[in-house]
Amino acid sequence: MRSSVLAVSIALALGVAALPASAQDARDRELAELKAQLSLLQQRVAELEDRSDAQSDINIASQQAAEAGARSAPKVETRGGLKVASADGDYEFTVGGRIQFDAYAFDRDQADVTGTSEFRRARLTLGGKVQGWEYKIEQDFAAGSTTDGFRDVYIARNALGGKFTIGHFKPYRSLEELTSSNEILMMERPFASATGLYAGRQFQQGVGYLTAGDNHTFGATVFNLRSASGPRNEGMGAAARATWAPINDDENTLHFGLSGSHENLNRGSADFSATAVYAGRRGPSQTIATTTGDSGASIDTVGLEAAGSFGPLFFQSEYARARYGQEIGPDQDVDTWYLMGAWTLTGEHKPYKSGTGVFGSPKPDASTGAWQLTARYDTIENKDVPGLEASSTTLGLNWFINPYVRMMFNYTRGDNEFSGDKTNQYAVRTQLNF
Repeated sequence: MRSSVLAVSIALALGVAALPASAQDARDRELAELKAQLSLLQQRVAELEDRSDAQSDINIASQQAAEAGARSAPKVETRGGLKVASADGDYEFTVGGRIQFDAYAFDRDQADVTGTSEFRRARLTLGGKVQGWEYKIEQDFAAGSTTDGFRDVYIARNALGGKFTIGHFKPYRSLEELTSSNEILMMERPFASATGLYAGRQFQQGVGYLTAGDNHTFGATVFNLRSASGPRNEGMGAAARATWAPINDDENTLHFGLSGSHENLNRGSADFSATAVYAGRRGPSQTIATTTGDSGASIDTVGLEAAGSFGPLFFQSEYARARYGQEIGPDQDVDTWYLMGAWTLTGEHKPYKSGTGVFGSPKPDASTGAWQLTARYDTIENKDVPGLEASSTTLGLNWFINPYVRMMFNYTRGDNEFSGDKTNQYAVRTQLNF
């Protein structure tokens, strides 16, 4: 702008020098007026430049303030559930949950059973971190609105190369038991879990430690024999589980595991049983062995695991032997094992979670979904009581509509060799987790 003013001034000066004397006076007046206008213009230009510099300083300060505010603002994520975290990572809060709505009908034989519908699970989960400490509170409203519905309720902290957990949670035992209900292949777990061998002892109060590497885990738990809703007692238990995955990449996993559990009943302990719900949930059940709380005896269990996920194909198997102590007479040994497989027809892979040594669900494309065929044979037997045995064969179809919604169909053929009952079940589930 200043260069333009200077050019105009020079041009005017040159033009004035070329004028005749008779017109000089008139031109002098015009030149004086132009000089005055140029002076005002130069003053105006200077004011605008000063204002521009001041505005630039304001913009820089505003940008710096905005960047500082962005660095200190909490981070909010809404994919799936809700997660709010402080900028420094010291505080975190999450909200999630799951809804599983089932309907089932029976092909009756000897047992008196009723087909209907029910909420299998209706859970709300709160969790997060507070200055390095983790917490989780999970209530299952399908099981009750008080402590009957408590699931994971604990405080945890990373230390000594792993994580310590204090509160109410699952002891480290059984691959299928530790797999989330959002990700199990069938609508119900096999007999080698709290559906059978550890019936009534799925969640216990105690202290646990879990450490993991790229292809191995080790977890140990010390607990009392009380769930949140159970009676106070002096029974104590301990469990440990180790896993190893010699093959583990994005498309191929081979998994092996070993677990052990000791439960020592004591004053106030409830009776503990191994049961077989052999024709699906709410179907007939058969008690396989019982250790009474008054006996003060113990239950000792050893479990073996093998599983593999190779592309769209998956298999999983467990064997467990439990010795149920008896107040009168010899102890009773219970054997259970199952073989389960799946084929994801649309090609998705069932991933492996190295941090916990369990498998997750395939991740379908949100627009096309994924389809999966499943099958399982499951059996449990009291080795000391002739004929006390039950088994089930289950065929299933899973439709993963998107990563959060799944439809399931199971046909279960039950067989109670002890009573001769052969009840079958048809069941469907609509599941949403967030």
